[in-house]
Amino acid sequence: MIDATTFEEHRRMLFGIAYRMLGSVADAEDLVQDTWLRCSQVSTPVDNPAGYLARTVTNLALNRLTSAAATRERYVGPWLPEPLVTQPDAGEGVELAESVSLALLVVLESLSPLERAVFVLKEVFGFSFKEIAGMLERGEAAVRQVGRRARSHVQARRPRYDAPDEVRRRVTDEFLAACLGGDLNRMMELLAPDVTAWSDGGGKVKAALRPQQGADKVARFLAAVVSQPMDDPQVHPVDVNGRPGLLLTVAGRPDTVACAEIADARITEIRIIRNPDKLRHLARTQA
Repeated sequence: MIDATTFEEHRRMLFGIAYRMLGSVADAEDLVQDTWLRCSQVSTPVDNPAGYLARTVTNLALNRLTSAAATRERYVGPWLPEPLVTQPDAGEGVELAESVSLALLVVLESLSPLERAVFVLKEVFGFSFKEIAGMLERGEAAVRQVGRRARSHVQARRPRYDAPDEVRRRVTDEFLAACLGGDLNRMMELLAPDVTAWSDGGGKVKAALRPQQGADKVARFLAAVVSQPMDDPQVHPVDVNGRPGLLLTVAGRPDTVACAEIADARITEIRIIRNPDKLRHLARTQA
């Protein structure tokens, strides 16, 4: 039996597992609620509440990923996770750690569902392979092999950035000012030569259907975006998945969330989320 107090103590962990598995704030919140409904009906004693809850939410996430696979295959343009947006330096805890950056979530998306589950449980939340094997009802040796494969895959593709947050914020703000001012020269100075920009509109709003690569192409693409007529545009400095970013509202509604990765004081990657379905949770928090 798991009471409400015990469940609330582990809510952040549950959300963190579900969000990293699914890349969706709304789906993660749904799975946390489903986990509570299932666990609140258990009448027998539970010796390890954290492990029991983690097992429940992980298996729910695996089921959800199976049903979502076809939808992802039909997705229009680049897919990016739903952003976690907070006020700068809000310190929201585990879900905003380095392990939940947009860049890493995109890498996790390239893993199989089983690899993703093992990686998240082991590398992020510190469960042992023995515990994970019990959660997933698989042999420990097999789970250990999956974990090594997933860790190797992530390490090979995981972006490594050493810029402190104050540099990230300064470069982000300077680049935004250059964009709004139409200063292409300054934009080019702040972009790495091999910069890549992804924009996720989901086929519902205007966005590039393919990644934009190279400083010149990215600068001109973004300059064209900000020059579009908008109704009362407002830019808000925010943290996006624990990184300095920005939220653009148009007529008071969330329109765009953007976050950049920075190395050597230059922008190497930009991720722009415009799909209104992925910003719906932001509208709720602003209401």
